[in-house]
Amino acid sequence: MKYNIMLKILMLLLRKRKVTAAELARKYEISVRSIYRYVEELITCGVPINVERGRYGGLTIADTYLLPTGYFTKEEFKVTINALNAMASQITDENIISAREKLECKQKTERRETSVCGNIIVDSGTWADSKKFYDKMKVCEQAVNSCSALLIDYISREGEHSKRVIEPHVLIFKQNVWYVWAYCHTKNKFRTFKIGRIKSAIFTGAKFKKREFTRDDIDLDFVHIDGQSIDVTLEIEKSALTDVEDWIGIDNIEPSGNKFTATLTLPDDEILVNKILGFGGNVKVLEPEKLKERVKSAAMRICET
Repeated sequence: MKYNIMLKILMLLLRKRKVTAAELARKYEISVRSIYRYVEELITCGVPINVERGRYGGLTIADTYLLPTGYFTKEEFKVTINALNAMASQITDENIISAREKLECKQKTERRETSVCGNIIVDSGTWADSKKFYDKMKVCEQAVNSCSALLIDYISREGEHSKRVIEPHVLIFKQNVWYVWAYCHTKNKFRTFKIGRIKSAIFTGAKFKKREFTRDDIDLDFVHIDGQSIDVTLEIEKSALTDVEDWIGIDNIEPSGNKFTATLTLPDDEILVNKILGFGGNVKVLEPEKLKERVKSAAMRICET
């Protein structure tokens, strides 16, 4: 009984995206307290449900959350749902209606897609989990196109969660990374958010009027989101040249005798140190001295383990 209701709550949220606990309690003839307990269990299982208590609150599920793709083809889905619709119009059976709703929710799970323009293919997915990334991309794109505000759960590089309402204005693709440039209600100014760091995104239902801006208003020279930058000079062995080119781009690398050098600005974090160490001595830090010392210390810690 309990898990059956939990499943029905999930399906209803996928279909309506927002319901109240009182509405669910009436529908399934249980207490509001039980509804919140069931929802907490769904959240524990990884379902991104946002709980807002109070007069204008409710239960909302992230628009990026969809059911995993099953074994039905698009044609099979269409035929099955049409058959269930026909049966539901003739037979008043709660099981038929429930089955149809479940399939309709599942049909909304879109397959991974790539954007194709002429001879160019842009795959917005990441290597590790392209489907979830694509879902977030789609929500951000819809928000930009329809001027719809989003409630996002954003995770900084330091692991800090922050829930904030944003008004997405533009999508930015820079150095193989997607960002959304949006007006942030928390900071009361425009911010650039890395889409890969958005854990969940929910349409608030509110519309906004785009603020006037030009391309020059968008800082496209940002090096890193939520972090500091550092000016670096690297010495590169020829054996590591190809990998370093993939990392920082060929335009930043110049020949220097039998080796190569690169002078550029990079994000100042521990990932930078780990990246340099990953080249196994084939990339050395010439400047600044403080970064050189950090790399040395990290290498010594590795030797001590």
